[in-house]
Amino acid sequence: MIEHLAEGSKPKSEWRVGTEHEKIGFSTKDNLPLPYDGACSIKAMLEGLQRFDWEPVFESGHIIALKREGASVSLEPGGQFELSGAPLEHIHQTCAEVNRHMREVREVANEIGAAFLSLGFRPDTKLEDVPVMPKGRYKIMRDYMQKVGTMGREMMFRTCTVQANLDFGSEADMVKKFRVSLALQPIATALFANSPFTEGKLNGYKSFRSRIWMDTDADRTGMLPFVFEEGFGFEQYVDYALDVPMYFVARDGEYLNAAGKSFRHFLDGKLDILPGEVATMQDFEDHLSTIFPEVRLKQFLEMRGCDTGHWDELCAMPAFWTGLLYDDTALDAAWDMVKDWTAEERQTLRDMVPTHGLQTEFRGGTINDLAKQALDISRAGLNARGKLNAHGENETVFLQDLDAKVAAKQSSADRLITKFNREWAGDISRAYKECIY
Repeated sequence: MIEHLAEGSKPKSEWRVGTEHEKIGFSTKDNLPLPYDGACSIKAMLEGLQRFDWEPVFESGHIIALKREGASVSLEPGGQFELSGAPLEHIHQTCAEVNRHMREVREVANEIGAAFLSLGFRPDTKLEDVPVMPKGRYKIMRDYMQKVGTMGREMMFRTCTVQANLDFGSEADMVKKFRVSLALQPIATALFANSPFTEGKLNGYKSFRSRIWMDTDADRTGMLPFVFEEGFGFEQYVDYALDVPMYFVARDGEYLNAAGKSFRHFLDGKLDILPGEVATMQDFEDHLSTIFPEVRLKQFLEMRGCDTGHWDELCAMPAFWTGLLYDDTALDAAWDMVKDWTAEERQTLRDMVPTHGLQTEFRGGTINDLAKQALDISRAGLNARGKLNAHGENETVFLQDLDAKVAAKQSSADRLITKFNREWAGDISRAYKECIY
């Protein structure tokens, strides 16, 4: 298992950027969520997108995903439509991938009377009104979530995120990147905060999506303070992962309910639902995918702290992290920025940011000050990479939206709150016009 994680190490020439983003589908006729089946539905979207050379993936006879050229389109539990992008060399390619996907999605959606929202949380749909997608693992998760937190189902059915996946060169490089990205994750959460509405009203948060993760399942979420302890490496992450309770075991296309059971028992052939059977590496990889800290380690590092945002933010988010982590000088500068933060300070930032966003106070200043500093470091890192598009622009062009947020000291959530209180006059239906891809 340790070797499996270590095999993710790559020479710098092979480092790539993978970007994932989710979006909320709705019917333009009545703003209701897209059901799985029907003329205006998730299934209709998946079938319609096949004209663009996407290959369908089925589970128990239901189409649940699409695959093409190292990328996939898949479904979250409440029908959130997700693009998991291919590993790409630079952010210009990432943005081209996002643009291509969005053009395809809009073409199909327009034909069936659907559209998609660029928000981190469903703005007015009640939990009980969100349709459930036909994927076996989600039923197991849904039932277990009620036992370990109060907001797990909210996370599953009503949130949307954008995520960046980045490589490391060695165990030492992984450790440094893990520490920097964990410490800075609340800054990213504040920059991309975009979920201020719940059931048609302001919910008191800048990122309600982020708040939800704080009461989902303490065993598999959080800021992982052990990552900052001396001696941390692949082995220590495996030890952590083995103590995270299981969700399921996949066998012959079916998901067996192992919720709450011990993966260590499975290693010893003592899992009661599969007596005598010993876990495989595929079982371990499946288990790793059920762990949800703010930064997750697989054979790469996943940045998990951001709300889904508007079109520009889907390119800005991976650019921000690429600049910070993929240039040695920038990474050193980012580590210098955070290395003396205490575990208590990191946790306090995590706890406060969902409510206060860029206005969160820290050491006599605000998160907005830290965001400016992080953006300056990221910009230097992207400049040093020197990845140009056809117009001779490097990847720093994708930070412009974030620069504007910091200059205004306002995230998307801040702007939406002002609009809701003023020009929208409390009418949440305006979100379905103004927050649309």
